[in-house]
Amino acid sequence: MNEIWIKGLRVRSLVGVSDEERQQEQELLVDLCIQPSSPFAYMNDDIMRTIDYDAVARRVRGLVGEGPRYLIETLAADIARLIVDEFHAVAVTVEVRKFVLPETDYVAVRCRLER
Repeated sequence: MNEIWIKGLRVRSLVGVSDEERQQEQELLVDLCIQPSSPFAYMNDDIMRTIDYDAVARRVRGLVGEGPRYLIETLAADIARLIVDEFHAVAVTVEVRKFVLPETDYVAVRCRLER
């Protein structure tokens, strides 16, 4: 299996269940594991045959900043749909980490979407 990873993408989002939590942007970390439509062996060192990870990162940051959400679960699903639809990935796994609970490293959600 051929995968492209983006780990620890820092994004800022208005996300949370309470109104108070959604009033101030929070930093989240996003991990992406993207399966491109072509195996690496068939890409012939041509960027047009792969998924441009810089473009993915910019597009994900834009999506995250589009508006408030109650749940990081919704955000993860929105990111997954964007990558499959706009970047023609065969599959993507998205993990979103939020730093909100005291005495924890983070809370996280993970989803996988296949075309």
